[in-house]
Amino acid sequence: MKPIIGITPSPIAEELPHGTFYRYALSTNYSEAIEAAGGIPVILPPQQGNVDELLDLVDGLLLSGGGDIRPDRYGDNYVHEKTYGIHDLRDELELQLARAAVERDLPVLCICRGIQVLNVALEGTLIQDVADEYSDQVEHRQHAKGIASSEPSHEVRAERDSLLSDVYDADTIQTNSFHHQALKDVSPELRAIGTAPDGIVEAVERPESSWVLGVQWHPEMMFKAHDEHLKPFASLIKAAIAHQARTEKGQLAVHD
Repeated sequence: MKPIIGITPSPIAEELPHGTFYRYALSTNYSEAIEAAGGIPVILPPQQGNVDELLDLVDGLLLSGGGDIRPDRYGDNYVHEKTYGIHDLRDELELQLARAAVERDLPVLCICRGIQVLNVALEGTLIQDVADEYSDQVEHRQHAKGIASSEPSHEVRAERDSLLSDVYDADTIQTNSFHHQALKDVSPELRAIGTAPDGIVEAVERPESSWVLGVQWHPEMMFKAHDEHLKPFASLIKAAIAHQARTEKGQLAVHD
């Protein structure tokens, strides 16, 4: 049975002639990447609670990109002028999903905002604006330079013997970049395994987990033009299949 991967969407407001409607949206790139890798994508909209019930439905989790996390969730007592898109219900659900998925040893792929959610969920902190509070050496919002979303704008150096180097089978990865925030203090539960030329953490793993990978770039935007970027999704699906097998064996043992 193909593994089911739950994906979190972004809230948007849409102005129509008959009123303003709040919707949950997901770029088709995410679902297409999961399908291309052999999984079944399902969307998990923001909601109150239901975390265990949602995770019971899936074999893996994908925390997607989007707006910023409310800064006081990671200890900042101010909101930077460029911090945007805060949505409390999304924050609350995704932070709970991240913690619960880690506790269950569920495979988790965290993309862009997703790596930040994972870090905050596990007691890490964030840089609210890279250019203003860290460095403008590297342009981390490549659309400002007119670079297409499917094309790379900087490299990421992968640590040896890390999940990132294993997934990509490479020590250097050419990535795109669409973020203005980044990891500051990496959670003690996580290991930084990929960095940009300016030192920004671009990838993490959780060594105590069977499979947890966070990346700051958007492989779902790149995999059609650069097939190596399907590898994180293929690896997620492989890990989800292994999780299915572990779960089935556990259920059989209980019934026996």
